[in-house]
Amino acid sequence: MMRAVSESTDARLPLSRILFYSLPFSGYLAMSMPMGMWFAKFSTDQLLIAPAIVGAIVFIARLWDAVSDPMAGYLSDRTQSSFGRRRIWLLGSAIPVGLTYVMLWSPPAQLDPMLVILWIAIAMLLWETTSTAFYVPYVALGLELSTDYHERTRLFGWRQALVASGFGASLVSLWFMQNEAEYPDAEMFVAAVTGTVLAVMIFICVWRVPEPLHHQGRGGTRLWSAFGDVLRNPHARLLLMVLGIDSFGMGVISSVGAYMAEDVVRRPDLLVWMMAVWMIPQFVCVPIWIHLSRRVGKKRLWLAGMVCNILGFIGLLFIDDGDVVPTLFQVLTIGVGTSISLVIGPSVQADVVDFDELQTGERKEGAYVAVWNFLRKAGTAFAMALGLFVLDLSGYDPLVDLQTPTVRDSIRIVMGVVPAVAFAIGAVAFARFSLNEAEHRALRAELAARAERED
Repeated sequence: MMRAVSESTDARLPLSRILFYSLPFSGYLAMSMPMGMWFAKFSTDQLLIAPAIVGAIVFIARLWDAVSDPMAGYLSDRTQSSFGRRRIWLLGSAIPVGLTYVMLWSPPAQLDPMLVILWIAIAMLLWETTSTAFYVPYVALGLELSTDYHERTRLFGWRQALVASGFGASLVSLWFMQNEAEYPDAEMFVAAVTGTVLAVMIFICVWRVPEPLHHQGRGGTRLWSAFGDVLRNPHARLLLMVLGIDSFGMGVISSVGAYMAEDVVRRPDLLVWMMAVWMIPQFVCVPIWIHLSRRVGKKRLWLAGMVCNILGFIGLLFIDDGDVVPTLFQVLTIGVGTSISLVIGPSVQADVVDFDELQTGERKEGAYVAVWNFLRKAGTAFAMALGLFVLDLSGYDPLVDLQTPTVRDSIRIVMGVVPAVAFAIGAVAFARFSLNEAEHRALRAELAARAERED
């Protein structure tokens, strides 16, 4: 039987609750990683869609996100049901998100080229819509599970460590997809399996993870007012910039990584190893980040992660044919920075939502997640569109075995210099962030006093 949280949300979370909450994140990761790392390559090399057209399709999907993300966030904040305001959305999205994912990877073979492009465009819009209906309420639920400054870091840290199954599944998925000649219809098979698994994981999460029902009825009263509050929150404005830049930087490695492995290092099989090395710190180092966040603070630790990203990306500029070990070392460095971001980022987001409650008296996790999710996808999409546009402009030819020096240099620049500059800008901006542990403790005390007066 599904339960509602009745105890204080500043209590220590049971590890079992963190595990059940983490399950859908693993399934979603098994979907999103092939999307980020392989979909562009699949579209250009197997479906023979021009890189610029693929970039345009992704750009159109992001324009739609500007509508769908805010609606999902606002409506989930306002939803009231016996299942809670988040879990009812998870239930409704569980099956559609898998079906649209299958559609995205399986255009009918008999379609002519123009209809293939149309199929992919429609499938992309449908999948982005259904995944938003899942992702925004799911992340918002996580922001609500604890109000404790450090317990939030523990929650998202262990969530990141527990999604190893999703990382492993994404590697297996990529391996099958890369061996299309040996495994026909690998994309459709992988999509069907991961879609089914995600649906099951969502059902388990809804069944086993209680939701703080006392937040129901406390969402924003008006759509534009709710998102205006996000922009009026000084901590949120700064965080929006940092998260957008972070997403853009990571979008580069996900969208251009396959081209880096095959066309620069000349080792197509290296992509899976790059992903594996990139993922290792994301669960091995989690206990370290949880400990260090208490010792040095969330802000300093996240800044250190950004420095790791800068150094890792800059090193990729000097990669050449056969440089397997140097490539993996640079990707490992990027993985360290990414692991810090994935642990600390959501924890900081939850703190920023608390500041909004102090200012407005409302609980708008959905509105905040919607804006952050749009920036995450927009940054990734812009990186993909930029990378594909540069490839097209430099003369990339999917039918040749060896790309020209111009194409190879373009891949290095897009993969190395562009994200390094983005993370450098993000680090400078985040250095101004001021919502620390002491300020958060004070605002939580004021919120508690306000609640007592209202009672």
